[in-house]
Amino acid sequence: MSAAISSGVLGANPSSALGLYSDPSTRRQLPLTPARHHQSPRWVRRARHLLRRAARRGAFARPVLLLTALTLVIAALISTSPSVWPVTVFALPLVVASLWLGPRQLPWFVVFLLAIVAVLVPQQRPLTARIVVGIITLFVLGFIILLSSFRRSRLGVAGSTGESMLVDLRDRIQSQGKLPELPPAWYAESALRSAGGTPFAGDFVVASTTPDGTRLDVAVVDVSGKGTQAGTRSLLLSGAFGGLLGAVPRGEFLVAANEYLLRQQWVEGFATAVHLSLDLVSGDFEVRTAGHPPAVQLNAGSGRWIVHETEGPVLGLIEGADFAVSHGTLRTGDTLLLYTDGLVEAPDRDMTTGIDKLLGQGDRLLQKGFEDGAKRLIETLGSTNDDRALLLIHHRG
Repeated sequence: MSAAISSGVLGANPSSALGLYSDPSTRRQLPLTPARHHQSPRWVRRARHLLRRAARRGAFARPVLLLTALTLVIAALISTSPSVWPVTVFALPLVVASLWLGPRQLPWFVVFLLAIVAVLVPQQRPLTARIVVGIITLFVLGFIILLSSFRRSRLGVAGSTGESMLVDLRDRIQSQGKLPELPPAWYAESALRSAGGTPFAGDFVVASTTPDGTRLDVAVVDVSGKGTQAGTRSLLLSGAFGGLLGAVPRGEFLVAANEYLLRQQWVEGFATAVHLSLDLVSGDFEVRTAGHPPAVQLNAGSGRWIVHETEGPVLGLIEGADFAVSHGTLRTGDTLLLYTDGLVEAPDRDMTTGIDKLLGQGDRLLQKGFEDGAKRLIETLGSTNDDRALLLIHHRG
């Protein structure tokens, strides 16, 4: 009777009833794997499947897919372990996306991530005040990123890419202001300092030499405004003025620069400038100014300073403006300084007093030598709240 019962219960394969199965390759009886009682939600399993497929195809080389995968992983972690992984972890892919994705992809990714957050909200039990604040913070952060993305769409590049492109543009344009190599008898140095130490300034220097290397043309320009406020106009004007310099006759440079600024029709888009055209063979020079502080020359023979006063209106205000010229000669040992008003003006002194101070400091500092003389002068003089530029040219002989 017991044998019959056993046979009926166990059937033809008694090992299966004992939790065993037969491995045909080894003919050994192995325990059956117990069924899982706690399975992940279906959408989590689906997300894992999609992530594995994307990884096999190398899709994570694309930033948007990598961030999508990171978002799904975070969602899976929060869904399975909400007590360990807070909802605010979603801020990580949000911030990375704002730095990495372009303006076309970023809004869609932000909407996708916030939709994932909305799906996970009902699973947060209990819904404490901390969780509610975290969810609100995520939506506010997403809204701010969307606003910045819409503003950035005018440029058409991602945040980090746009910043690096702007810095590269600044470096390329400022490279036009590097002083060209001069004959051994001449030494030239420029120094620039911006208001507050920002990398963008309203003052710049552009220079060029003739193909035969016998003439140097250089302009020191002060754009209206200071610091980053004038930085964008300074970038544009330095490129334009660098193209004009040497391309037009030396007596027409300020005229052409004035016409260019008038065509821009900027609000408060004016600038001051001083233009020097120097014969590197004879030392003869011409200097013209447009609403700019005068050039000063140190005469090595007498030890006195010569102030080259010239008249000319500010660039960008008057059509058909004329710019007076001052002639001079840089003999052996002479030095010429071109500078912006930030070097001589300050809240506690006017330009005349500032020029006197510049000449006094120049006498004292340049006695130590002309190497790095411009850097020493610009560090000593001027206000740190205004942009400053200084060009020093010395005739070694």
